[in-house]
Amino acid sequence: MNGSGLRRAGWIASVTLVTGGLLGSARAQDATNVKVYAIRGATIHTLAGEPIEDGTVILQGGRITGVGRRIGIPRGAEVVNAQGLHVYPGMLDAFSYVGLTEVSAVRATNDVGEKGDFNPHLQAAIAVHPASEHVPVTRANGITHALVAPGGPARRGAANGSIIPGEASLMNLAGWTWEEMLVDPAIGMVLVWPTIEMPRGDRSSPPDEEESESSFRKAREKYEERVAEIEKWIEAASHYGRAKQAGTLQVPDSKLEALLAVVEGKQRVIIVANRARAIRNAVAFCEKHKLRMILAGGSEAWKEKQLLSEKKIAVILGPTQIVPEEEDDPYDQPYSTPGQLHEAGIKIAFGTFNSSDSRLLPYEAATAVPFGLPREEALNAITRNPAEILGVADRFGTIEEGKVANLIVTDGDPLEITTQVRYLFIKGEPTPTDNKHLDLYQKYIARP
Repeated sequence: MNGSGLRRAGWIASVTLVTGGLLGSARAQDATNVKVYAIRGATIHTLAGEPIEDGTVILQGGRITGVGRRIGIPRGAEVVNAQGLHVYPGMLDAFSYVGLTEVSAVRATNDVGEKGDFNPHLQAAIAVHPASEHVPVTRANGITHALVAPGGPARRGAANGSIIPGEASLMNLAGWTWEEMLVDPAIGMVLVWPTIEMPRGDRSSPPDEEESESSFRKAREKYEERVAEIEKWIEAASHYGRAKQAGTLQVPDSKLEALLAVVEGKQRVIIVANRARAIRNAVAFCEKHKLRMILAGGSEAWKEKQLLSEKKIAVILGPTQIVPEEEDDPYDQPYSTPGQLHEAGIKIAFGTFNSSDSRLLPYEAATAVPFGLPREEALNAITRNPAEILGVADRFGTIEEGKVANLIVTDGDPLEITTQVRYLFIKGEPTPTDNKHLDLYQKYIARP
């Protein structure tokens, strides 16, 4: 988060908008008391066509009601003088834990998942803490909404907890309650694909060959058991659906009810997998059961790009600013993976798989640009692409009439770390950019 250039937005007692650059003190309203705002004079990057120079965007009732040059501004609208600035769609973190965890090392502040390997009936939305300090920090950098996923970190070496931790929810990053923040409680079912985990043991001496073989065999058996468990749950959901359709269902089951939407193809399954072998196995499993798969994580997706391209499987990539998966991998592999997948015709989006780092989303995308990902695609991968991948492109991702008015007004390219977010709109409402980082910056910059 950059501090010095950020400008605050606030409301005075009469609810008059007083952010610098807003003209007109009267609250805009029509006969139905719907607020109207006009962002005027900016370069509008709709991501649905060519940028509109000296354009205007009209926001009314939480939606975009007008976009273009020299369009009429409704009488009484509150006007944002955005001359020399840029308007972009609000960014979407396609896989995050914003609102679910505050301090990762303090257990009491974490509500990422529940006990048990299979919890498909749980929804991440109800565990979101609207007062989390990470929410205003994240949105102040241009991220207006996020897919909040249950289950814990998907990074290498981290314990993932549940195999099916529940359903990921799409949340706006503004609201007093989780209900106010909620966009969709069940965007996709999260499934953390099992891996063959070898015990670390004592590395002070070379492992015994027979002991290593035995350890691998046990690890593989454990892996196969867990995959078999997933298979049983999917089959049970299928049987449950048939019984329900036939009218012979005796007792409703909330877990099978949730999985039924996945089995029937009404809901996507977001499979968290990083290793190439895990990706192959997950694709084969989804093809066998006719599941609508989205790959999340995908550290080694570059090794399976042909398979993913053939099966038309979209990928939500994790952070790029990490070290390579293997010692022998190219040093720049995490940076070049997005470009390689894009070149293979795979639709990609970026997720931070984090809470405190969600604010860094635009820079994770920007890191891939010098390594083969076109700049336009990097921007699409945090706006338009995730909306399409998650099935909400009818509401988000571009600046078009009828879409939800989640917008940012910046003084430059949002992929550049020097760019500042001047104004922020979520559901058509001016949203403060105040946050803890800015408060601390201003406190200590003023130190005598």
